[in-house]
Amino acid sequence: MIRAMFKRILVPVDASPAASAGLRLAIKLACDQKARLRLVHLGKHIPPARRKNDGMTVQELFEAMRKQGRKLLERQAALCRARGVRADTALYVGLAGQPAKLVLAEARKWRADLIVMGTHGRSGLRRIVMGSDAEKVIHAAPVPVLLTRK
Repeated sequence: MIRAMFKRILVPVDASPAASAGLRLAIKLACDQKARLRLVHLGKHIPPARRKNDGMTVQELFEAMRKQGRKLLERQAALCRARGVRADTALYVGLAGQPAKLVLAEARKWRADLIVMGTHGRSGLRRIVMGSDAEKVIHAAPVPVLLTRK
């Protein structure tokens, strides 16, 4: 039996249950393959505490998103370390960011061997209207993509 060797596993993360499922699977694979992870997050959501404030500058908005993204990545990297897995992080902030394009660019730049993603499993009209970042990644990825549902 030939066993695939993945040494660099890219994992897009956010605060969703689907992304958490992807991270759990990636950690298991990293343990098995003695691989390292790269956790990538696109901070494009306005933190709830900031939504109510009037008069926020663009710079303050981006700093709030950056802070929220750093906290998320730190928490998830700590989870990896607790399981003995080395994890690097990459944070991108922007309201107009396209997650699939970001994941693909990061996979190429970091020279990933595998992309592991959680998916929401949308189908039908919701998928057509909202699109599927996972589907976009699958169609253009330079490496294998492993999906898991929440």
